[in-house]
Amino acid sequence: MTTMKEIAKQTGVSVSTVSLVLNHRDEGRVKSEIAATIRETATRLGYKSNPLARSLRTGKTRILGFVSEQIATTPYAGGIILGAQDAASALGYMLLTVNTEGRANEDSEIAALKRYGVDGFMYAKMSNRYADVPDVLRDYPLVLVDATDRAGVYPSVEPDEFRIAYDATTRLVQAGCERIAYVGCAENMIAQTGRAEGYRRALEDAGRAYDESLVISVLNNGPALQAVSDLFDREHPDGFFCFNDARAWYVYECAARRGLTVGRDISVVGVDNHRVFAETFYPQLTTVELPHYEMGYWATMKLVSLIEDRDLADVALPKTTAPLPPLDAPIPAKIHCTLIEKGSVRG
Repeated sequence: MTTMKEIAKQTGVSVSTVSLVLNHRDEGRVKSEIAATIRETATRLGYKSNPLARSLRTGKTRILGFVSEQIATTPYAGGIILGAQDAASALGYMLLTVNTEGRANEDSEIAALKRYGVDGFMYAKMSNRYADVPDVLRDYPLVLVDATDRAGVYPSVEPDEFRIAYDATTRLVQAGCERIAYVGCAENMIAQTGRAEGYRRALEDAGRAYDESLVISVLNNGPALQAVSDLFDREHPDGFFCFNDARAWYVYECAARRGLTVGRDISVVGVDNHRVFAETFYPQLTTVELPHYEMGYWATMKLVSLIEDRDLADVALPKTTAPLPPLDAPIPAKIHCTLIEKGSVRG
């Protein structure tokens, strides 16, 4: 196993200098060209740090806690956790994940992570909403994922809900749709508020009047299908922006019952890029992909930057579907999601 002493000998510097560089404490202490040589030599010799020795020396375990509510039982969990895991691995950390159900269970799971000596926490919610940070997390570095701290104290990352709707509605305008409906969500959440405003603004910027009769808010249930059916018969939309891919199913169903062809007679854009819906509909659904991987990756980087008190400017970023915002972005950090073109929009 390669040691710092061997790296020091190869590079002609002291062991303490090598330690500063490999522990990311060289800024302002070691010349940049010397630090680059040390890092290159360490990589070439296959140097691996000793986490146990480092934790004893620094009081840090390099373990991160990921606390989620329901997210581990949803189809989107994999992307967020994979992003967080990849970032943790790239930064030399381990990730421990727990799923919670209710405040009592949440406190118990967080206590378990604390016993492992985690250096900081990520706290994730579902469907981008305001969250109250548990008191038991307030003494730790903390980043919220797909949620916003109601008190405005802790950093967080979320999809840019306004731009999701703005881009989707603009795409329908560009396709020549004249009567664009919004099939929204009846729940009160950040995602619904942002998407409703983005839909309205895109129409206004295109010189279209906002028409409230073209907007409905529904849940995922039988009455939702009836509400979409009534919208078809009452307003005759030729374009539909749907809060998510699940609600786009109602539009496909209603179109089929009326002998209309999606992608020719009407155009539809969803949100999620949910594999079951977006890939099995025919024609396949044009949709805005939510940045689950990107949120997990960004949150981990932000958390590590807080733990280590550095900007991570030297860390190479992965190629992602949506660009990652800078770590010093205004909070909540918003990720501009990518519209995935398929076959449900004419032209």
